[in-house]
Amino acid sequence: MDGKTSPLAVKLPELPPLAGVRLGAAEAGIRYRNRTDLVMLELAAGTTVAGVFTSNRCPGAPVDWCRAALRGGQARAVVVNAGNANVFTGRAGRETCAVTAAAAARLAGCAAEQVFVASTGVIGEVLPVDRLTAALPALHAGLRADGWEAAARGIMTTDTFPKAASRVAKIGGVAVRINGIAKGSGMIAPDMATMLCFIATDAKIPAPALDRMLRKGVDTSFNCTTVDSDTSTSDTVLLFATGQAVHPEVPEQGGPLLRDFGAKLHDLLRDLALQVIRDGEGASKLVQIDVTGATSARSAKRIAMAVANSPLVKTAIAGEDANWGRIVMAVGKAGEPADRDKLSVAVGGIWMAKDGGVVPGYDETPVVAHMKGREIRIAVDLGLGRGKATAWTCDLTHGYIDINGSYRS
Repeated sequence: MDGKTSPLAVKLPELPPLAGVRLGAAEAGIRYRNRTDLVMLELAAGTTVAGVFTSNRCPGAPVDWCRAALRGGQARAVVVNAGNANVFTGRAGRETCAVTAAAAARLAGCAAEQVFVASTGVIGEVLPVDRLTAALPALHAGLRADGWEAAARGIMTTDTFPKAASRVAKIGGVAVRINGIAKGSGMIAPDMATMLCFIATDAKIPAPALDRMLRKGVDTSFNCTTVDSDTSTSDTVLLFATGQAVHPEVPEQGGPLLRDFGAKLHDLLRDLALQVIRDGEGASKLVQIDVTGATSARSAKRIAMAVANSPLVKTAIAGEDANWGRIVMAVGKAGEPADRDKLSVAVGGIWMAKDGGVVPGYDETPVVAHMKGREIRIAVDLGLGRGKATAWTCDLTHGYIDINGSYRS
């Protein structure tokens, strides 16, 4: 962390208490000094859970632990540490997860298999689990229903601001709340494009229905974002339903009762995903890429992500250079159907190129003005079909190199 808050930062919203959740943060000294680095959530008995994780083939031990714990469909506690990812640590990493879960289970009065663990930070260093477990009793004793902000700050690593969101949804006419916190700044790319994200609702929703909604929501939020094209080893999104709200019974398959809840959940997920991009390491601009006219939605998404991940596009944006040729290059390298003579490109709502060439009379002045702003919009129309998709990224600046060149030190 360089101490400078991202120029794209958003204010932390109000996070009201949510029935069935107590949480907080503590200083365990795992890597950082004089800042919180250990977070715990305690959940009401009967809480159901769903989760989505990284597709990286070298995942951290906590990801493996959570995948196994999900089979039970129930959760009573979550323990998260910052500063050490517990990745590529072999048997020691697996034992750390087991010891952590057992210690938290004793405090929460549940089985270790109902405790979920997550870690973020440096890869390849053994996590000092003794410091973690030593800090847990006092942390547990101080858990509070209004501890959301403390938890959001406690999971930060190179983040420059805490990330959180809250929504109210209706199930059968009954209001239920959804709160979520996330962390992430670098090593952000699908699939799963976040570092860590924890969401809770007081609704009573079966695990299969939770899983279906979470996967659908993640696919068009976190999985459409990128900072640097690097997929983390630790990406974890967990969704908990404490069941404390009284509303019509939700069937396992979900259905119409969850229509509004699913929409509000997706809105919250996208909010958190964009906060992560706003805090991209060294970022000074938020970039939205809208692709239309592709042969399919899948093809459109691949093209949007190719543009979003292009270092040449991202550095042009950092330099406020309206270089639409780099966008054309990125579209062409995606490996998806594209016809040069039907391709159109716009920046800031101004069409620069159409049908394989520059627009007659094109005036770069308003585009240059748009490029100087904090939020950049790029549009690509392939003219081939009805497929469309949106991706989000940030610019690539010297700050990214400065942060990642000195992170371990």
